[in-house]
Amino acid sequence: MLNEYLPILLFIGVASVIGVAPVLLGMVLGPHKPDVYKNSPYECGFEAFEDARMKFDVRYYLVAILFILFDLEIAFLFPWAIMLKGDTIGAAGFWAMMLFLSVLVIGFIYEWKKGALEWE
Repeated sequence: MLNEYLPILLFIGVASVIGVAPVLLGMVLGPHKPDVYKNSPYECGFEAFEDARMKFDVRYYLVAILFILFDLEIAFLFPWAIMLKGDTIGAAGFWAMMLFLSVLVIGFIYEWKKGALEWE
């Protein structure tokens, strides 16, 4: 019974070593010269030494959400294209993806017209 699980256990062991070894090497061999700027908290696009209750621009988050949206679109397109090439999903799969893409294109045009893609 152990012979059946030995490759899986070996894989988990090797993956753990590969994942933990660089972190440990960095901690042991890396330079230990922290300064004030290195230890300060950092948020993208803001000064690190201002009031935490300041008003911030939401455009950073809008751009991130738009990136995730269109990144997921591509993630759905690759398997669909592979299945379409093999002719296993047929016309129904093709038109379902065209509907999906048209909804995304309409959303993209809406965002474009609202000016969410413009950066000042």
